[in-house]
Amino acid sequence: MLKRLLIPILIVNSLFAGNINIAVAANVSYAIDELKSEFAKQNPNTKINVTLGSSGKLTAQIKNGAPYQLFMAANMKYPEALYNEKIAVTKPIIYAQGSLAMLSNTKKEFSKGIELVKSADVTKIAIANPKTAPYGKATIEALKNAGLLESVESKFVYAESISQTVSYAITAADIGFIAKSSLYSPKMAQYKEGINWVDVDTKLYTPINQGIVILKNSESNQEVKAFYEFMLSDKAKIIMKKFGYLVP
Repeated sequence: MLKRLLIPILIVNSLFAGNINIAVAANVSYAIDELKSEFAKQNPNTKINVTLGSSGKLTAQIKNGAPYQLFMAANMKYPEALYNEKIAVTKPIIYAQGSLAMLSNTKKEFSKGIELVKSADVTKIAIANPKTAPYGKATIEALKNAGLLESVESKFVYAESISQTVSYAITAADIGFIAKSSLYSPKMAQYKEGINWVDVDTKLYTPINQGIVILKNSESNQEVKAFYEFMLSDKAKIIMKKFGYLVP
């Protein structure tokens, strides 16, 4: 009887073997395919299912029972909250540090730096929703520290994620505050530094430390652990640097 019971259990387990579900902050969308490819070199039988979104929305989904097993957030706030609520089982660790850039579909006087937002030809400014997207929060902080927030706030066009902000910056707005990492996508090669984009002075905002955690439902899942360890490895750091991130 015991053997008869074991057979269907083993079949069910095999259906799920090799699949892991990870929630990934939208700003990492440009690097995630290369990260998956590098991981697959040593783990060819593991399929990684990625859900992209703003860190705030992904956190809400996780709290509501979404079947994610690992969370790569755009800052430390959200994974720390999950850890404190015992929904995450590993203490948040920084896997990358993001930075801001300003982008426009047309040539702009980027030599002005962030002061460019005051220009008369800049009537719409795309930013990520600061309530849910860490890059949006960093944008508000940078503008506030530059003494520009009140004078340009009426120009804001809000996007739900940093990837949507990129889309808005080159379609619906005159300029956008984006994750610098997005500029390393092959699709963005046409946009040139100093002509279409420029870095935002990092002194104007708090460094965007991006955190990773394993979630409670996968505490003993070895494939999830393998990808977690890979994201903290030198190989992953090389890829993250390639896509415009700083790494710890």
